[in-house]
Amino acid sequence: MDLDLIVQNATIVTATEVLQPGLSIGIKAGIIVAIALFLPAGPQTTVIDAEGAYVTPGGVDTHVHLDQDNAPTGDKWLSGSRSALAGGNTTILAFATQRRTDESLFPVVEEYHNRARNQSYVDYGFHLILTRPTESILENELQVMVEREGITSVKLYMTYPAMKLGDGDMLEIMMRARQLGMTTMIHAENSDMIDMITTRLLKYHRTQPKYHAIARPQIAEAEATNRAISLATVASTPILIVHMSSPVALSHARKAQSKSLLPVHAETCPHYLYLLSSQLAATSIATLDEHGHSHELEDEWAGARHVCAPPLRHSEDDLQSVWDSVNNGTITVISSDHAPSLYNSAGGKRKPLVDAKATNSVPTFVQIPNGLPGVETRLPILFSAATDTSAPAARRLSLPRFVELTSTNPAKMYGLAGKKGSIAPGYDADLVIWYPSGHADAATTVSNGLLHHCIDYTPFEGIKVCNWPRFVVLRGEVKWNRDVELSQGHGEGILGQPTDGQFLKRAKGQVLVGRLGQTPPGMMAGELNEWMEPVP
Repeated sequence: MDLDLIVQNATIVTATEVLQPGLSIGIKAGIIVAIALFLPAGPQTTVIDAEGAYVTPGGVDTHVHLDQDNAPTGDKWLSGSRSALAGGNTTILAFATQRRTDESLFPVVEEYHNRARNQSYVDYGFHLILTRPTESILENELQVMVEREGITSVKLYMTYPAMKLGDGDMLEIMMRARQLGMTTMIHAENSDMIDMITTRLLKYHRTQPKYHAIARPQIAEAEATNRAISLATVASTPILIVHMSSPVALSHARKAQSKSLLPVHAETCPHYLYLLSSQLAATSIATLDEHGHSHELEDEWAGARHVCAPPLRHSEDDLQSVWDSVNNGTITVISSDHAPSLYNSAGGKRKPLVDAKATNSVPTFVQIPNGLPGVETRLPILFSAATDTSAPAARRLSLPRFVELTSTNPAKMYGLAGKKGSIAPGYDADLVIWYPSGHADAATTVSNGLLHHCIDYTPFEGIKVCNWPRFVVLRGEVKWNRDVELSQGHGEGILGQPTDGQFLKRAKGQVLVGRLGQTPPGMMAGELNEWMEPVP
């Protein structure tokens, strides 16, 4: 059998081990068919020499916001998926958002299919954001979503007026998700705490961007996390708590996993590993003049670029607690939560200034769109944590842990196991080929000018990384070539097309921590059966 592509002289990394150097990966019809010390090339075979470099599975970023109505200046599918590809991702999962006025999910999903169709450079899927769980949706439509659409995950919000759900609605959704085998994602922040603090801050004229972090204290995340775990325990439902940032919240997840053996998964993002709330107090922006010299441009609203929710936390100890949770196994996946808005735009992060000028009022942090760009920088930053020996020991990853957190676990959790997230025969040939150690082009400093999103800044500006994806292979074809990018100019390394991405119908996700079917504390054996519907 003639192979279509051979990647030779590779150092393959999986979620469990680094394989011996010098292996070859054989690919046919977009699928990995062989891994061996030597594979013969036919007359039509393309051969890539990895030069001994690490080869990892294509990144699976399962928390990406694209073409969302609440972020009109953010990335659409074209620019967002392009950015994902250039950062080493071959699969992304974005969101189809139900509005309060939507009585059915079917037109919602069709609308998001229309937004994404023929607009993605990488394979993709949807999560459902539920804001109005009607009886028809719970009893009928969710089952159709699982069985016909292959959408097997829902996201619930405990904050934001347009999206938040009460505990009763969350319980009903969780129990139905349990029946259907859907993954339940939860944004856990106490809405009443945040609203009360915000009202008082505004009353006392605390309106600048830096107050966003004060308005959403860690205890708001910790309380909501504990409540979400309690609800999931009653409903006997596996959950994933997304973008965790608080030491106490993480300790709740850790206790649930280790002491109670509950199926509570935890996600974090690179910005909670590297960035601090002090950046919300910035009053200047670094700019380059025509000679390449850096200058600080005064801008009282500069901190708005770092507004996200949960907010960036205050101290290095907070960052370290997240790193500790990554390394002790509490964190199950690391996603980007790519949810950007332009800064220099009337509809973006500077919107409060524009609106205030038009109405002769005071701009406030409340009006700043939440979210940060990060889909392209996620893998390079974390790969550096796995390979840069100069990084602090407490802030490093092993290479298998890097693969586990960024590819293998997210694929398993969201119903893509056996297809995405690993390098093995039978899997899609989704690969990232890095530069070999010491290569002149490997190390770089993150700069927005290097990135491929449509956003006018990156919160990781100036961070040094020791490597960047050299080649990205999607289903057996090279779609990103950084050597071409460096030699021919920005954007030239994108070899793929926006029609390359396929919509992924997903199976049911796997439970990766804890165990199912436990009786909540204080209940008698069989007590749940008195009122809970059986799982088919």
